[in-house]
Amino acid sequence: MLSVFYKSFLGGSPNWLKNVILIFLAISFPMTLLLGKTVVGWAFIAMFILSLAMALKCYPLQSGGLLAIAALLLGLTSPETVWHEIQENLSVIMLLVFMVSFIYFMQPLLVFIFGKILVKIENKVVLSLMFSVAAAVLSAFLDALTVTAVLITVFVALYGVYEKVHSSIGVDYNENDTFDRKEMGGESLEKFRAFLRSLVMHGAVGTALGGVATLVGEPQNLLIGEKMGWDFMTFAVEVAHVSIPVFISGLLVVIVVELTGIFGYGAKLDLNVRNILKGYIEKEDAKRTAKEKYALVVQAICALLLIFGLAFHVMEVGLIGLMLLVVVTAFTGIIEETRIGHAFEESLPFVSLLVIFFVIVGMIHDLHLFTPVVEWVLALPVEQQPKAFFLANGILSAISDNVFVATVYINEVQAAYDSGAFSREHYDALAVAINTGTNLPSVATPNGQAAFLFLLTSALAPAIRLGYMRMVFMALPYTVVLTVVGYLAQ
Repeated sequence: MLSVFYKSFLGGSPNWLKNVILIFLAISFPMTLLLGKTVVGWAFIAMFILSLAMALKCYPLQSGGLLAIAALLLGLTSPETVWHEIQENLSVIMLLVFMVSFIYFMQPLLVFIFGKILVKIENKVVLSLMFSVAAAVLSAFLDALTVTAVLITVFVALYGVYEKVHSSIGVDYNENDTFDRKEMGGESLEKFRAFLRSLVMHGAVGTALGGVATLVGEPQNLLIGEKMGWDFMTFAVEVAHVSIPVFISGLLVVIVVELTGIFGYGAKLDLNVRNILKGYIEKEDAKRTAKEKYALVVQAICALLLIFGLAFHVMEVGLIGLMLLVVVTAFTGIIEETRIGHAFEESLPFVSLLVIFFVIVGMIHDLHLFTPVVEWVLALPVEQQPKAFFLANGILSAISDNVFVATVYINEVQAAYDSGAFSREHYDALAVAINTGTNLPSVATPNGQAAFLFLLTSALAPAIRLGYMRMVFMALPYTVVLTVVGYLAQ
């Protein structure tokens, strides 16, 4: 029976991960009695990060979920705190459930647009810059998770095109040329994966470059803006001395890593693969029916409605997604429950994982694990505080949730300001430091950016072999440059 339990525990995860989790769960209670909740709380954070790092081997919902259950049983946090965290982040949950599902039905239009871009722009540097700038601009006015969902949908679909051609023998795509699966396997497949990995990472970091710059770019921006009484333009102006240099330096990183091929970048689209994909796209264009063309028009209209709705924040993002999901399916004849249900398959596992993450965040809140850092920064000389806040927020956001970190810090700073500890000008500087600190250095790990975590646990990650450590490695040049530039600009 014990053997069956062990073999079944966490499914197909590596034996050492099973052993570590079992041992940790077994000793967590005596550890709490001997070392105290604070030490054990940090141990739980380390274990949760390990669970995320093994995402390609074992989806973090199970390993992270067991840790969350143990944290609740040990009294490291309470169900009430967890429910409060869920309520505070309900807008993010709604966004993932409905907006990501809506994007699923936009796949034909996205493949139509980005497929043509990929095969027509042969310069990899230009292509990478285009993805980075597009992601940054969209994230500045929309939402980083929505933009990431678009990127994931595009690349999953393009990889699916590759797989479809790869699995076909002797299919004529270019009228006179015949290819078999050998030409698209092995080394060509690995190059294609590396090509997609580099583009999706440029796009993912691009969401942080744009997300830091405006009031609606990230959830914590809106939180900070409301505390400070800043409107859209005021917010943009207040952070411009940081966001503009950071944006320029981020684009320079794109150019350098693509030209040098360091940190896993620089992979180009193989000419043979480009021709095959181009032939496939041309073949699909030629056989597109009037109904399919009509569907593309409907999807394009929905895309414009999405941009308008998010830019003017006509309602919560999740509700916009639900509204457009209804519109795009109703006007394209998708009325079967089974077809609609497929759209939710990508988002719901991540939503479940996000709720598990809120247990860890609740534990950090209840144990006041970050409080010593806040007190230390506020004890520094006034002129050193903005830079210290930037680094402290960045480090903590990289291992926790940037919205939670921003909430904790802005509340502490507001309390100090209300007590007359410093001037309004210094209060503004600290608010900018908190905003940029939670947005920029947090690109170091998938923990810090919800968009990165969503990418890591998406269907795209295993397809292109984008694991936790590879994501950290590929983000490293961005992490260093954005942190240094952001620090100097405070």
